[in-house]
Amino acid sequence: MAGTEGTQSSLEDEGTVGSDSEHVHANGIPGTPISASFTPSLPDDRLSVSSTDTQESGATPGQLPGAKFSHILQKDAFLVFRSLCKLSMKPLSEGPPDPKSHELRSKVLSLQLLLSILQNAGPIFKTNEMFINAIKQYLCVALSKNGVSSVPEVFELSLSIFLTLLSHFKTHLKMQIEVFFKEIFLYILETSTSSYDHKWMVIQTLTRICADAQSVVDIYVNYDCDLNAANIFERLVNDLSKIAQGRGGHELGTTPQQELTLRKKGLECLVSILKCMVEWSKDQYVNPNSQTSLGQEKPSEQESTETKASETINRYGSINSLDSTASSGIGSYSTQMSGTDNPEQFEVLKQQKEIIEQGIDLFNKKPKRGIQYLQEQGMLGTTPEDLAQFLHQEERLDSTQVGEFLGDNDRFNKEVMYAYVDQMDFQGKDFVSALRMFLEGFRLPGEAQKIDRLMEKFAARYLECNQGQTLFASADTAYVLAYSIIMLTTDLHSPQVKNKMTKEQYIKMNRGINDSKDLPEEYLSAIYDEIAGKKIAMKESKEFSITPKSTKQSVASEKQRRLLYNMEMEQMAKTAKALMEAVSHAQAPFFSATHLEHVRPMFKLAWTPLLAAFSVGLQDCDDPDVASLCLEGIRCAIRIACIFSMQLERDAYVQALARFTLLTASSSITEMKQKNIDTIKTLITVAHTDGNYLGNSWHEILRCISQLELAQLIGTGVKTRYISGVVRDREASIRGLPPGTEEFMPLGLGNLVGSQDKRQMAHIQESVGETSSQSVVVAVDRIFTGSTRLDGNAIVDFVRWLCAVSMDELASAHQPRMFSLQKIVEISYYNMNRIRLQWSRIWQVIGDHFNKVGCNSNEDVAIFAVDSLRQLSMKFLEKGELANFRFQKDFLRPFEHIMKKNRSPTIRDMVIRCVAQMVNSQAANIRSGWKNIFSVFHQAAADHDETIVELAFQTTGHIVVNTFKEHFAAAIDSFQDAVKCLSEFVCNAAFPDTSMEAIRLIRHCAKYVSERPQALREYTSDDMNVAPGDRVWVRGWFPILFELSCIINRCKLDVRTRGLTVMFEIMKSYGHTFEKHWWHDLFRIVFRIFDNMKLPEQQTEKTEWMTTTCNHALYAICDVFTQFYEPLSEILLEDIFTQLQWCVKQDNEQLARSGTNCLENLVILNGEKFSPEVWNVTCSCMLEIFQNTSPHVLLTWRPAGQDEEAADGKHFDADFDSQSQSSYDRALSERGHSQMSSDDTWKGRSNARVSDQRLFAGLLIKCVVQLELIQTVDNIVFFPATSKKEDAENMAAAQRDALEESEADWEDSRPDQGMYRHMTSAHLFKLLDCLLESHNFAKDFNSNNEQRTALWRAGKPLQASLFLWFMSSVLDRGIRRSSGVETPVHSL
Repeated sequence: MAGTEGTQSSLEDEGTVGSDSEHVHANGIPGTPISASFTPSLPDDRLSVSSTDTQESGATPGQLPGAKFSHILQKDAFLVFRSLCKLSMKPLSEGPPDPKSHELRSKVLSLQLLLSILQNAGPIFKTNEMFINAIKQYLCVALSKNGVSSVPEVFELSLSIFLTLLSHFKTHLKMQIEVFFKEIFLYILETSTSSYDHKWMVIQTLTRICADAQSVVDIYVNYDCDLNAANIFERLVNDLSKIAQGRGGHELGTTPQQELTLRKKGLECLVSILKCMVEWSKDQYVNPNSQTSLGQEKPSEQESTETKASETINRYGSINSLDSTASSGIGSYSTQMSGTDNPEQFEVLKQQKEIIEQGIDLFNKKPKRGIQYLQEQGMLGTTPEDLAQFLHQEERLDSTQVGEFLGDNDRFNKEVMYAYVDQMDFQGKDFVSALRMFLEGFRLPGEAQKIDRLMEKFAARYLECNQGQTLFASADTAYVLAYSIIMLTTDLHSPQVKNKMTKEQYIKMNRGINDSKDLPEEYLSAIYDEIAGKKIAMKESKEFSITPKSTKQSVASEKQRRLLYNMEMEQMAKTAKALMEAVSHAQAPFFSATHLEHVRPMFKLAWTPLLAAFSVGLQDCDDPDVASLCLEGIRCAIRIACIFSMQLERDAYVQALARFTLLTASSSITEMKQKNIDTIKTLITVAHTDGNYLGNSWHEILRCISQLELAQLIGTGVKTRYISGVVRDREASIRGLPPGTEEFMPLGLGNLVGSQDKRQMAHIQESVGETSSQSVVVAVDRIFTGSTRLDGNAIVDFVRWLCAVSMDELASAHQPRMFSLQKIVEISYYNMNRIRLQWSRIWQVIGDHFNKVGCNSNEDVAIFAVDSLRQLSMKFLEKGELANFRFQKDFLRPFEHIMKKNRSPTIRDMVIRCVAQMVNSQAANIRSGWKNIFSVFHQAAADHDETIVELAFQTTGHIVVNTFKEHFAAAIDSFQDAVKCLSEFVCNAAFPDTSMEAIRLIRHCAKYVSERPQALREYTSDDMNVAPGDRVWVRGWFPILFELSCIINRCKLDVRTRGLTVMFEIMKSYGHTFEKHWWHDLFRIVFRIFDNMKLPEQQTEKTEWMTTTCNHALYAICDVFTQFYEPLSEILLEDIFTQLQWCVKQDNEQLARSGTNCLENLVILNGEKFSPEVWNVTCSCMLEIFQNTSPHVLLTWRPAGQDEEAADGKHFDADFDSQSQSSYDRALSERGHSQMSSDDTWKGRSNARVSDQRLFAGLLIKCVVQLELIQTVDNIVFFPATSKKEDAENMAAAQRDALEESEADWEDSRPDQGMYRHMTSAHLFKLLDCLLESHNFAKDFNSNNEQRTALWRAGKPLQASLFLWFMSSVLDRGIRRSSGVETPVHSL
């Protein structure tokens, strides 16, 4: 006990290394035992041991409250630890170290013991503040000296101790660790003079550090994301990258083997860092090949939060025992902060740090630009005080630039300089010390005026801080003295000054400066002695903190290099020791990272140097270990870029990998080595394991796989004929190379083509032979078979780029390859069972590709595409489809596209056969696909190839007759397409038999609509807005009748006549089921038949149309109207009258006659049902027809050349503006063509005479219509009269007494009485007006001898005779009718 007390007293005598009394207490509770105070953080077994030790040690219960340790053993341990630290710092003797010397042995032993203490430290040592302070103040300072030792054993032990500190104490030693890295490790790596052994040992240590993910991430978070710390992680990666690239190896004087070993170690470190990142972020990675990970449910957020910390703590405990939790005791910053690990916050800090570093870099080149940049970024204030504070605190600023900025004469610079000096406190300091302090922050500028301004302000501030405490009478004294001290420093310590200033000269120089008095000689003498002993050192830039630029001239000899290195080591040791001592009392929080998002900014920072290291390694070095490390590193880098969706970085690494496969265009496979084969395997592995994340990088991978297949063909000798030049085709050669050569251009074989060098060929086959190995072939296949396990977005990317590569393969004009196209078919098979949403996205890409490939100019390619489509479609259709879905429609669309765009008969025939096969085998499963099928047949229907048309029509007929019979409900959605397709067959004029048969099938379709109206009513899809009652019309009847009207308008006479017959037959057969508003829509279609005449077609066609189709249609319309009078009369009678009126007004005699006949039939057949209102409309219609067809021009016409011609011409124009010029042409050709052609004199006549001919042709038709109308009125009123006897009987019947009984008898006895009894007097008078008007006109014309003579003289004898005959007929009939009607009218 006595010995122990003596030790304790000696400890107290020596002091506690600057510790204040607050350091004495554990956790601030005086006298509290450490074991008790740290109970929460210790496991039970440690706690029991600790308390037992305490009891056995015989600690006195009456200890003083102010005791520094709770146990005597703790004090002893502290003393031993401190002694060992001091022992390890003892300097070695000069010269080469002697392994047997006492100094070296004691140093090594002390370091070994320290290492053992740290490795076996218990919880008290790791957490007690006294021990932590001892490590900071003694051990770290000792390590800063031994860490630069030239003795390998000492250096290695120092590194081991540092590793242990990093493992167990890093949360307490943040600033010390920074000094180690910045001033020792990284400096040794960066300097060109350090020895190979030192570099090797440092890299060995870094390898162990970089193997622990927690340490790597912690280094980034605590240093690179700290505004005040160095970028340790960034510098570390950059330095290792340079070593891995072999840069600077020759400067070390190392052997090639040593350089290779260093390169490998550097690469190993980099790969370890990447592996740590992958490990750290593994929770975010989903392996597409692990089915369990796809099926697992993610834990809830609460569970994951609770378990995250413990996972992070224990995840890396096994790796080099670098467990961060060992040091996170109670009260440490890491424990407090680990729960609030916010990666966004750290990322913001890192961005701010980058901005500040950029600003500093700009400042060091041009201060004002740097300041402006920082202010724009919001990182620096705008007041002079803010800038002054920035210049004081930021150590990275270039001291020369700071001095230049402060000394500038600009007003703002002056303000900043004043604020800068005012922020310094010189109180209580002697003048030289104050001046030294002032000049520590910057380097004095060279310009005297700038120095003058700085010294002036310094003098003022010094006196301000030391008022009344100096020998100076005024600030002028201080200013002059400061200036003289600067001059003295330059004089005494500058090597350029030969004659140094003496003390007497200095004193003499300063006479009278103190307000014309002298300062004491002793004072000036002391200043001279101090400056002579130690110059005023102005701030220098710390070049060793930046990556030093290697000297251009390499060191001449090994001896010189060692000498230079030893000098650098001494300087480094001094700097490190000074920094260690400076931070020995500093407290800095150390964050223990837990969040996986930290990896993203880490990788963003490091990916460029990493890529450079791996690329150079693969390019320059053939060593298998180097290649293996590079490939592993690239693979890890791709994984990280994939996990965090970093597209640029991912694409860069994949492109690098693809480039080193030598399968791309810029390289030649003749140079392929084992490392290139391994690169191919790595690329395949990446595709297999990271497929979910590759996105656009699939393009590079699939391009390489495509070229790999080509290399395999060469390797197995399949395609050697193209290379050896066996195939020769002068016409098809490209740049003198045989066809097929361009296929091999991407492999760099173009230059070999045509050569007969069999040896070279054999060498090529040997070099690429391994690409055909079973393992490679199987691995490539696994990419495609494994596509089923890619997620929804990844499979779309995969397919899109596979299609792009396939297009490149097919682009070859002579030797298109179908490798990728075949793979597209395969993956379509594999992925067809995906959910429909995913599959539809996949097929959108693949279908578009098949569209293009199916239209390829090479028939072999197109045939393969169509056949592949057929196989896929058959498989897809087997799955069936539910109602209202459109997947089949999307799937079969390529057939439609190919049929539309590809004009090759072979391909078109094949498409038809494929679709026919689908219909025959899968009709029961087809739903929305019917639309595509009918669309394909629609395209085929217009073809001129009989085989294609016949085959398509046979299949269409089979569908309509048989398939619709069984599956009509499934095909309702496509029923309209089916009818449209049949219509197209009808309209193909080249095959009239097919046309007639197609019309029969349309009639058959009407039967389905009639028999199954319920199916149409119940079907709902796109027509949800159509009322259920109208669905039969919209989906059934309307398409049929519309297409028939289209046939009528498009086809030739025999076909359109058949179509017209079928259309009205359908109306008559099924019209009883039609609603009223359906009829309205239907007759809008029917009336389109007459619109066809308005089209500018050839004369003869129109004439034929009017005399055949329009006639037929008119009579058919009247028949339908009569059959369905009840529903139609209300809605369509006026429309029909309008249409008849239009026909009568046409300049076609037959159509005009038909119009009047139809009008007559319509009224006679339905007149009994007419209401008075309907009779009104009917009579008004007839009156209007009479008026429009009266040839009034006959009374006013004058021959050309007379004065009245102009007026008559106007009258003619006004009267006939509704009739087109072409109408006259047609009338002329009908009536007077033969005469005009025989009379040659008409050929040379003027336009006026030609228009006269047209005019008279039209007038003749009008005359005929007038006669027909008079007969029509006769027939309507009295029924068709064939003899005068009937007229007389009619008159007698009209004169009878109008008794109801006798009328009934009369009506029964004379069923053919006509409409007379159903018409009112008003109606009869209206008709009478028509007849009288016609009668009066005839009278006027016949009595106008002058006009008739004019017509005769004008050379129109025929016309004059005809008109005279016509007028006589009108007059005669008018007289007869008016005399016949007169008595009944009067009686009424």
